[in-house]
Amino acid sequence: MTDTRTAALPTGAQLSAKVRDALATIGAAVELGAPGAHGLPASTPITGDVLFSIPETTPQQADAAIAQAAQAFTVWHSTPAPVRGALVARLGELLVEHKDDLATLVTVEAGKITSEALGEVQEMIDICQFAVGQSRQLYGKTIASERPGHRLMETWHPLGVVGVITAFNFPVAVWSWNAAIALVCGDTVVWKPSELTPLTAVACQALLERAAADVSAPPEVSRLVLGGREVGARLVDDPRVALLSATGSVRMGRQVGPRVAQRFGKALLELGGNNAAIVTPSADLELAVRAIVFSAAGTAGQRCTTLRRLIVHSSIADVVVARILSAYRQLPIGDPAADGTLVGPLIHETAYRDMVRALEQARRDGGEVFGGQRHDFGENAYYVAPALVRMSAQTELVHTETFAPILYVLTYDEFDDAVALNNAVPQGLSSAIFTRDIQEAERFLAADGSDCGIANVNIGTSGAEIGGAFGGEKHTGGGRESGSDAWKAYMRRATNTINYSSDLPLAQGVHFG
Repeated sequence: MTDTRTAALPTGAQLSAKVRDALATIGAAVELGAPGAHGLPASTPITGDVLFSIPETTPQQADAAIAQAAQAFTVWHSTPAPVRGALVARLGELLVEHKDDLATLVTVEAGKITSEALGEVQEMIDICQFAVGQSRQLYGKTIASERPGHRLMETWHPLGVVGVITAFNFPVAVWSWNAAIALVCGDTVVWKPSELTPLTAVACQALLERAAADVSAPPEVSRLVLGGREVGARLVDDPRVALLSATGSVRMGRQVGPRVAQRFGKALLELGGNNAAIVTPSADLELAVRAIVFSAAGTAGQRCTTLRRLIVHSSIADVVVARILSAYRQLPIGDPAADGTLVGPLIHETAYRDMVRALEQARRDGGEVFGGQRHDFGENAYYVAPALVRMSAQTELVHTETFAPILYVLTYDEFDDAVALNNAVPQGLSSAIFTRDIQEAERFLAADGSDCGIANVNIGTSGAEIGGAFGGEKHTGGGRESGSDAWKAYMRRATNTINYSSDLPLAQGVHFG
């Protein structure tokens, strides 16, 4: 495969300077200790260096943060929703002002190429605008009563403290999906970001606290806790946390979900994805290949919506594979901040080892592997070429999500078999079909078509807009965030009956007395 590496990487000192400048411009006051000092290491996958150490939240401090958010809720929940929306509106304005600064931190900490980092911050801005509108549309219903002189209605009320646990791959956008909606709903938020991306979280918290000061909102409506599992467990187990929204692996969800349920809390889980796209004989292959390459190789395969399985009609499989491999050979790999780079680094060595093991297993399963080699950018940085693997069957390996740029290619002859392959995995997040046949498109979207929370036609599996509810089924967890009516997860429903008559008829014709 052609060497498509970009220029040499920046030094750790250069990246540290970028971080300091961005944090200073944003106004984030955080103690940046020397690498290796006591605290939480703040590292970068660009070089593999630890740039700083920052103070880690103790379990006692996490408890105090929850207490502060719970106290703030007693004021915030009775603040008019449009007034709550003013806080989110101001946050959106500050995000616009500091879009480049925050995107720089996303690139340094998560390794995203510049356009994807900017896109993630734009997603934050978009959800703020959406939530501001939502603050005037927290609608209930008026329902016809069977009893004369009675009215039924449905009202929605804030839940309480919302705990948010986010993953490294979208270090700021997923927090904003939850925080913006929760805040306009009248909830308060305690956020535990991935321990791999603490600096972006510190910056976001600083912007939100500044927004709160600008609109005279309580700063405690949002609290930030930094650390690993012990800190996260405080959010999972604390009965003051009414809703826990957690993004991560299926393994994490299996641990978190039952613990929240045991205390009768609510959980919103966004877990693994093992997303497929079907390419039919009628597909526009130029469009399909462009979408496939971005969905499979974007963010170095580290999106929950990354395309991991390609189900191609056997009559066009060779052509489609050849086009994808040609595109892969032209993808510039390297420094995500450099102009023209399209594929940045894997987050760390463990991700690389997982990819290597998956490709070795694919060969043992009879797969034909193309690409996947590591590019040498230094001992501690893990840059890989996207891999394509032609498989004769959907093995256990293909049913397992590997968080790396591996695309398994399977073939089909009958449309029903393609849909069955799409649905055969435990996960159910995102899916797509490329076709110009209206019957195939509609069958894919029908009840007996794709079983995923996201089903697209002639567009890839990744790149969801904030206007639609985001989430998936089966092992993906069933949660919904962002747009549509996802706001209902952050509120509690009350059914109200109002008797404006002087009689007391009972429902269902019951007589008593």
